[in-house]
Amino acid sequence: MKLAIFGLTISSSWGNGHATNLRGLLSELIGRGHDVVFFERDVPYYAAHRDLHELAGGTLQLYSDWASVLPEARLQVADSDVAMVTSYCPDGLAAADLVCSSPALRVFYDLDTPVTLSRFRNGEPLTYVDDAGLGGYDLALSFTGGGALDALRLELGAPKVAPLYGSVDPDVHRPVQPNEQYRSDLSYLGTYAADRQRALEELFIAPARRLPHGRFLIGGAQYPADFPWTDNIFFAQHLPPPEHPTFYCSSRLTLNVTRSTMAEMGWCPSGRLFEAAACGVPVISDFWEGLDEFFTPGEEIIIAKTFPDSIAALELSDAELARIATAARARTLAEHTAANRALQLETILDHARAPEPLEVQTC
Repeated sequence: MKLAIFGLTISSSWGNGHATNLRGLLSELIGRGHDVVFFERDVPYYAAHRDLHELAGGTLQLYSDWASVLPEARLQVADSDVAMVTSYCPDGLAAADLVCSSPALRVFYDLDTPVTLSRFRNGEPLTYVDDAGLGGYDLALSFTGGGALDALRLELGAPKVAPLYGSVDPDVHRPVQPNEQYRSDLSYLGTYAADRQRALEELFIAPARRLPHGRFLIGGAQYPADFPWTDNIFFAQHLPPPEHPTFYCSSRLTLNVTRSTMAEMGWCPSGRLFEAAACGVPVISDFWEGLDEFFTPGEEIIIAKTFPDSIAALELSDAELARIATAARARTLAEHTAANRALQLETILDHARAPEPLEVQTC
């Protein structure tokens, strides 16, 4: 099977959650014998932080503007079994015109479904969906399950929908030796987002203020100058994916915080959640509906709603934290790897070609 994909980026993990997840998924597809071509607009902010220069076994097609790449895009799409556009693709509308007029299976993959739905409902412009919605595609995949799937079908007109959640590459994310540079009692890895800030202040910053002798560490990009740092919160500028395991494994605990638009919709596991679990590090997470379908609270993950919950987690014994981390890693390797998602995608695509409605499960 050949897939032509038009997306945001796989060449740079800076400031986005697309690259790492897509790298693992596409690598598995290529390893299973599929031909993958990924089209990415070469923009300065990703070029300056590029941490992948070629798609091993596949093709990474960087281009300066749509007009220059259109002839090659037409050739690749015409020769493909599956043509796909992802959310936040900067040329998504133009790519959709090409994809939806092709004989290939026409697929839209939304890695940002709650944001897409919120902006669509508010009439805000998007670079990848317009007023026509998703009716021109054969299938819409979603990083978010639950009610998001119904909304994609009923509000955006997708004829068939299915969840394709984030995942982890266990060859990249695995237990490694800690590094003193990243040592912390509690860490948080993520790009700054205003709609995560309230939860971050409650579950991370407030505990840091109340535990002045603890060491807290944030890793990420785009943090503003007025971020409420404390003397015991340290910062690691953007970390490329190969550094993530060391970052996690140098933490006694790590925190997962979900963007508010996603948490409100539920069924929205972040790729960071699976990464940390695969590294064998105990995870504290905010709660959202559907979380217990991915990890069992209290056994494989610690749920925190207020800062005392985070402090209570920090007071757990090393033995209890190790038990939770071991269980989460086993669950992740069994159910949430890129290999699992590649198999799921193959099944979904096969079923999408059938004339009957696609039956999906939320997890």
